[in-house]
Order: sequence, then structure tokens, then C-alpha cells
Amino acid sequence: MQSAGSGWGNGLLGVIVFSGSLPATRVAVGGFSALFLTSVRAVIAALIALAVLGLLRQARPQRNDLASLIIVAVGVVVGFPLLTALALQHITSAHSIVFIGLLPLSTAIFAVLRGGERPQLPFWLFAGLGSATVAGFALSGDGSVSLTGDLLMVAAIVLCGLGYAEGAALSRRLGGWQVISWALLLALPLMIPVALLTWPPSWSGVGVPAWIGLAYVSIFSMFVGFIFWYRGLALGGIARVGQLQQLQPFFGLALAGLLLHEPVAWSMIAATMLVVACVFFARRYA
Repeated sequence: MQSAGSGWGNGLLGVIVFSGSLPATRVAVGGFSALFLTSVRAVIAALIALAVLGLLRQARPQRNDLASLIIVAVGVVVGFPLLTALALQHITSAHSIVFIGLLPLSTAIFAVLRGGERPQLPFWLFAGLGSATVAGFALSGDGSVSLTGDLLMVAAIVLCGLGYAEGAALSRRLGGWQVISWALLLALPLMIPVALLTWPPSWSGVGVPAWIGLAYVSIFSMFVGFIFWYRGLALGGIARVGQLQQLQPFFGLALAGLLLHEPVAWSMIAATMLVVACVFFARRYA
């Protein structure tokens, strides 16, 4: 029980940190290209990870962990950041944020395929209801629908769910922050050339908000959030704790309203209450 409670606490902290990712990305792509933003945030986070790994003298992962680390790197270091940055060139941050509510279902599916978990049937019913609520909220949104942007977000959700489930299973052996650290270092040889090739010709047009957005996604979204998130998934169960991600769209929309001055509709409050109920019951039957 204590382990499960710690898992939910760590998972909630991770969700709160991740809630600022898409608003920060939306601001950052106003000053940087999607490819440069994706690569440079990974490089910055990898340098932080390298320093922490060296300071704490962590042993290298075993050779049989390499495939799992590659999956984590493809899913959460490269795939999700790049696809969401591209999507945010076509849709608003508020519209993109709501798609994150589909992530728990994606994570749960990969928890079964990759993590060996077997949630009960009621779990899938409540998880599906929560995801349907989020999808309905997205489709009934602000009218700024873009098929390209939506498809990019769906692809991002699939890759991210895979990266979450694989990383959580691996963190039971290596530790949560160690998994994201090694995944970042594994992607570093690719990310450095991409960052150099997409280096902006001039920095004069990059405003302060874009720099703040870059700092947030590099330090918090790419590193700090995963410390809590992978630990929470490992302690409390991937499918179970992963349902907390259904709350992220509403945390994110609240941040978007405060920071980007986007309106918060009454439907958001109603959808939030229904999603909270779905998370509660999904947790009970996971």
C-alpha cells in the first residue's frame, strides 16, 4: 500500500510537470524550428543527465537493456517532442493538449504488450470512457481543427505510450531517472548533428518567451518530469498510474489559460469531473 501510494504521488508530480510541456512547446516553436527545438532540448537534457550520472557514479546498463533504451529514446526523446512540435504548427496548444488524455489508454495497451500487466475488464471500460470523454472534448473544441495536426498528435501519443511503458518496465531494474538519462545519452550522437544542421542563422528574432519555453521543455519536460513519472509507473503499476495522464489536459489547459490567455470553457470543468471519476475507478480495477 505504501509503495502504491508513493507511486501515485510520484506519478501525479510527473503529470503536473508534463502539463506545461505543450504550452511551452507552443511558445518555443514561435522562435525555433521544430527540428532544432527537438534536437537542442534533447542535447541540453542529455548534458544534464551526463553530469548527474557522472556525479553519482552510476554503472552502465547491461547490453540486454540496450533495445529497451532505444525504444524509450525513439518514443519520448525524439518521437513525441518532434511530432508535437510539428503538430503545434497546425493546431493551437489548447487543442493539442486535450489529445494527451488519450495517452493513458496508449500506455495501458503497451503495458500489456511490453510490461506483462493484465488489468481487469472494468479497467478498460473506465479507461475507454475517460479517453472518449477527452476525445469528445477535443473534437467539440475551438474549431481550429487540422487533420495534419491531429494525425501528428495521434502518432505522438502512440510513440509516447510505447516509450512510457517500456521505460517504466526498465526502471524497475535501473531506476526511473537512470532510464531517461541513458536514453538521452543514447540519442545524443544523433541529436547533436541535427541541432547543428538546423542551427538558426540569426538569433535576433527569438524572443524571451521562446527562450523560456526552450528552457522548460529541456530541463523539466525532458528530464525532471521523468524522474517522478517513471518512478511512479514502476511503483504503482504502469496501467494503473498511467491513468493519471487523463488529468494532464486539464492541468495544461489551465496553464494555457493563465500563460497564453486562452479561455476556459464550462465544458472543461464538466469533462474534468467525469475524467477524475474515470481515473478513480480505473485505479480501483487495474
